[in-house]
Amino acid sequence: MSLFGLVCVTALLATLILVGITCAGSRQIERRHPPVGHFRNVGGTRLHCVHVPGPRGSLPPLVFFHGATANLNDQMVPLQPLLEGRAELLFVDRPGHGWSARGRGNDTPFGQAKTIAALMDELGIDRAMLIGHSFGGATAAAFALAYPERTRGLVMLAPASHPWPGGATAWYYSLAAMPILGPLFVATLIYPLGLRRLAAATQAVFAPNDVPDDYARRAAIPLILRPCVFRANALDVAGLFGFVSAAASRYQEIAAPCVIITGDRDTVVADAIHAAGLAQALPQATLVRVRNLGHKPDWIARDLVLAGIENVAGLPRDLAAATAKVEARIADDRYPARPVRAEGQRGSAELAPQ
Repeated sequence: MSLFGLVCVTALLATLILVGITCAGSRQIERRHPPVGHFRNVGGTRLHCVHVPGPRGSLPPLVFFHGATANLNDQMVPLQPLLEGRAELLFVDRPGHGWSARGRGNDTPFGQAKTIAALMDELGIDRAMLIGHSFGGATAAAFALAYPERTRGLVMLAPASHPWPGGATAWYYSLAAMPILGPLFVATLIYPLGLRRLAAATQAVFAPNDVPDDYARRAAIPLILRPCVFRANALDVAGLFGFVSAAASRYQEIAAPCVIITGDRDTVVADAIHAAGLAQALPQATLVRVRNLGHKPDWIARDLVLAGIENVAGLPRDLAAATAKVEARIADDRYPARPVRAEGQRGSAELAPQ
């Protein structure tokens, strides 16, 4: 056998081994993190959701839009205990994430908003308050633009909303979103590399705040390491710059009240570009910037998120006092001890000038 032939055979064997490892690892992840809700076929897309009926009271129905690399557990675990029994709740894996199929027409926030609106129709939810975290903020904004009559209000948590200079994001998203190379990359390398990077990436998302105990398991974060889900996530992130570049000029059309909660130490989404820009654009926006808070107000500042939801619902809530309480609680957070540069630090955040 020639040297070239030997190299080709070796490469093929290595590829097959990596595919086998990824398939076995994906099955193990699925066994450890099974679906927690039920499935609905909506417009040809099979969606996984948790629908919690609630009373008609002071809070309207609440629909949650999770961020990139996540799934419905990421908002449901910290927030459901605070809200169950007070409102109707809908947590959904965005198309292609968690246990939801990607389906057709769901490669943009507008497409995903349309599918989720159809799910709301099936569940009898006519008008709701939208709670969007990170990339979910872009999807919530798309929903509010497409369905203003169905948007009771918005609570945006560290939202991604505006174009950032350079438009760059993490290399692995760009590679995974490519044709041909992308499917090969996610089928062979994402699982083994992702296992090694998961803890550090989680630290970078929460920094400077402590990662909650058993966060990855409780939020079922390893589901992102399955090839089809990682590629769907990469396509979302790769297309985000184009979406926000087009949508940002329309945000003034969103007339619903909105509370925006952001951290001044966010290492993923630059608050000075996204949250501040959104607050300036929306006619009825209240910006709440929390000192020493990272990218996860839904876990670290749950009481403030609840106050934001109540405020948008028209209840008298002192957001400044709620913010001060959170800031006092996290003032000494310095985690990790050394900056983790996985997603960049202040000034080099992933969705920030490069």
